[in-house]
Amino acid sequence: MSMHDDIRRQLMWSRLIAVVEEQARMLMLTAFSATVREAGDLSAGVFDLRGRMVAQAITGTPGHVNSMAEAVPHFLAEFPLAEMRDGDHFITNDPWIASGHLHDITVVSPVFRAGRPIGFFACTCHQVDIGGMGQGPDGRSVFEEGLYIPPMHLARAGAPNGDLLRMIRANVRQPRMVEGDVLSYVTTNEAAGRRLVKMLDEFGEDGLETLADWIFARSKNAMIAEIRKLPAGTYENEFVLDGYDRPVKLRAALTIGDDAITVDYAGSDPASPHGINVVLNYCKAYSAFGVRCVVGPRIPNNAGSLAPIVVRAPEGSIVNVKHPWPVSARHVIGQFLPDVMLGCLAKAIPERIPAEGAACLWGAQLRGGPSVAAGAPTQSNRIGEPFEVMFFNSGGSGGRPFADGMNATAFPSGVRALPAEVVETAAPIVIWKKELRADSAGAGRYRGGLGQTVEVGTVDGAPFAFFAMFDRVKSKPRGRRGGADGTSGKVETAAGKSFRAMGLQTVPADERLRLSLPGGAGWGDPLARPPARVAADVSDGLIAREAAERDYGVVLAADGAVDEAATVNLRARRRQA
Repeated sequence: MSMHDDIRRQLMWSRLIAVVEEQARMLMLTAFSATVREAGDLSAGVFDLRGRMVAQAITGTPGHVNSMAEAVPHFLAEFPLAEMRDGDHFITNDPWIASGHLHDITVVSPVFRAGRPIGFFACTCHQVDIGGMGQGPDGRSVFEEGLYIPPMHLARAGAPNGDLLRMIRANVRQPRMVEGDVLSYVTTNEAAGRRLVKMLDEFGEDGLETLADWIFARSKNAMIAEIRKLPAGTYENEFVLDGYDRPVKLRAALTIGDDAITVDYAGSDPASPHGINVVLNYCKAYSAFGVRCVVGPRIPNNAGSLAPIVVRAPEGSIVNVKHPWPVSARHVIGQFLPDVMLGCLAKAIPERIPAEGAACLWGAQLRGGPSVAAGAPTQSNRIGEPFEVMFFNSGGSGGRPFADGMNATAFPSGVRALPAEVVETAAPIVIWKKELRADSAGAGRYRGGLGQTVEVGTVDGAPFAFFAMFDRVKSKPRGRRGGADGTSGKVETAAGKSFRAMGLQTVPADERLRLSLPGGAGWGDPLARPPARVAADVSDGLIAREAAERDYGVVLAADGAVDEAATVNLRARRRQA
């Protein structure tokens, strides 16, 4: 291949990434639900005729993106390529085919050029409601968790499947929103398809296959080169989470070989009877993401760069649950898997790995209306209309080898927080408080990121239900390289009455729900943190004055300035001890 051809294909690759990024942005512009429109709880990508992911949008969440990479081949197995027609669209929310629970809908659309298929666009987006009990860990089987859509036609030759749409509308609490979202996925895939055809016309290419093969080879070879820079061997890590009604152990062995990284979850706990289980697709998705945060992070994500990462998990374990076990709140476990991977890699390359963080999103899914107040001593004029709303909240990430952890930031999911104004417009609720949680971060040379405190209630004080799907209430993020642990979270009323961290519960009339999110752990010896930075944290209200002395050995004068002599003496005594 000439240098000219190489440059030309690199340009086409960059254009493909731009096309799928435009696809993701269009999803956010056209979707009805705020979880997609504002939070970006989605994925978008382009696939070749063999169902291999060629490029993915930067906007989106790893749990959707990498699961979608596993999903598209299932559609090709179900619907032969030769029988597809221009204007066909396919749909499923099967957890074991797509991204792990019924609340994520995947739509796959073939792209035709000159009468023949040349590839596919696919997207996976979160639905706040898909019927059933609602998103929470209370179900005892997937049949209780909502409407189950097997792989099927959403449209045939441009004609929507009206029977399916009618079935969806009849099974959800917000039919207009869900139907509008699903149709927006079709519109977005079609628009992306037109962009792809235009790009191929511009470059004089007949299809995607030649370019895809080149992208996969380049990406795979680049990943193998990065793997070979690591010390070979097997590195183990164990992680204990709160779980639903008992602790959950996650155990992994990560083996760095010559041309692959293999992950084995043997030794992890068996599946839970509650809906916190993870399907293998979702396990692979977040495990691969955790590895790729460190190994080849600048290599674009596609089938080639994912190929050298092989993930195995025992069938029937909590990270490879089989049908029909409940999976609705699978993110509670799944979003900790990157930290499990980072813990393995910390034993191979300790100087490059951050401390543990809050990890899983603390999504607040609220439900209100007459059914919530049934049997309660509540005046009927305070019950109001039914509502179902969800907004996302994030704790702090762990301290990094080069910087503090990030405050109230969604790692690893990347899902954005919804603005309070958007949430309050969607439902009759008020977010009374949303602020950083002082003193929640673990101390370290680089401290952890702070969690946050959120208080929410109804406009008129009516009772409301919420689906608790929270972890790190009993366990804490662990520090790295001498850093201190982060702070665990709390679920309670504003008056201080505790709730369970898992399960559907009701906030009584005239009360508010308060969520205190975990803070990230620290990285490195706290006594190595520059005193001026500790003083700045105290001045900014991030840590208490007494914490400066207790955790960092920094003595502050009355005006908040560092008492240099006292600090040097105190730190010297601490080090000698």
